[in-house]
Amino acid sequence: MDITPVAYNTSTNIPASELDRRIKKLQRRLVRRGIEGALILQNTDLFYFAGTIQQGHLYIPGDGDPILLVKKSLHRAMAESGIPNIVPMESLRQLPDLMKDADGVVPQILGMELDVLPVNHYLKYKALFDAANIVDISHDIRTIRAVKSAFEIDMIRQASRLADQVAACLKDELIEGIAEVALAGKMEAIARQLGHQGMIRMRLWGSEMFYGHLLSGASAAVPSYLASPTGGEALSPAFSQGAGFNKIRRHEPVLFDYVFAYRGYLADHTRIFAIGKLSDELVQAHQVMLDLQAALSECMVPGAVTGDIYETALAFADKAGYADYFMGAEAERIRFVGHGIGLELDEYPFLAKGQQLELQEGMVIALEPKLVIPGKGVVGVENTHRVGEKGLERLTNYPDEITIVTPD
Repeated sequence: MDITPVAYNTSTNIPASELDRRIKKLQRRLVRRGIEGALILQNTDLFYFAGTIQQGHLYIPGDGDPILLVKKSLHRAMAESGIPNIVPMESLRQLPDLMKDADGVVPQILGMELDVLPVNHYLKYKALFDAANIVDISHDIRTIRAVKSAFEIDMIRQASRLADQVAACLKDELIEGIAEVALAGKMEAIARQLGHQGMIRMRLWGSEMFYGHLLSGASAAVPSYLASPTGGEALSPAFSQGAGFNKIRRHEPVLFDYVFAYRGYLADHTRIFAIGKLSDELVQAHQVMLDLQAALSECMVPGAVTGDIYETALAFADKAGYADYFMGAEAERIRFVGHGIGLELDEYPFLAKGQQLELQEGMVIALEPKLVIPGKGVVGVENTHRVGEKGLERLTNYPDEITIVTPD
């Protein structure tokens, strides 16, 4: 029986030269730490270094060429990845021998992503490489990924433009009495038609997100488990965040905090909409967050310490009289004002309490000063920025001001 070969779309592949630069950065770190090789398993890291998430292992020796060992699907991995050496692996038991065939030795010090590797998996690899010392290289990987290349910046620029397009459509769909979840469905359909991949990847264990948060009025101020200033009433305790059945009313803020995912890369921004004017109290609070965004943009230059940026933001909110509502209400507030973004929503750096990482040119940060006011709602803003030589370059550009639909 003749089998017609499957055709794969290779137009969205990551260039092989881009993968090579990333791998060499990791190899330099491995050598500095005396680690003989790295074994990459997690989907996002696999995509970052190999350009594919097909089921397999990427082995990167400290010195030499990487090898991609694929269980499923080999043909798709070969079409998607720019790694020259791709071989099939039917069983995990083959892994040490295949690594030895490629590199000449089985490493005695092996780096793995221990921040995301499940314990049972770790124990399997520990038994498989019984003579090896398995060490954590997650911080090295995340630090490398924090500084984006020109290719990655371009991907995030495109994601940002698409995020702006989606936000611009909300005012045409926002009507009095529509349920949050119904409006969310309309916006998600628009995003999918523009090429949104659907999934928002996060690294923190137990964290998950579906597009983002579309919340209104007092419902928006309901906290939840996620490391986010907003939660929402949601649909049930099974996924206790995001849009619920709450109907959107006039004169209340509608929070549109959605992430656009384009070819793996993310852009995150938040805008506030309303049917009819908001109270002077909410308008003023929103303006304070816009002023805070502007103030932080001036100090976010290469070399700035992330924890210091958070303390600056906290002091600004306190001076303006909003300390109890900044990034959450009272005891429920979170201790950051921004986060790195790329292939995952929670990348380095974190503009958070106690963080000591310095900003570097090429980092991409979602800066999100927000106020959560119980019983009234959420105001504030979020934009995706690139850290440039002289400060922040904004990538999401839909207007920051409150968008009023059908004014009184």
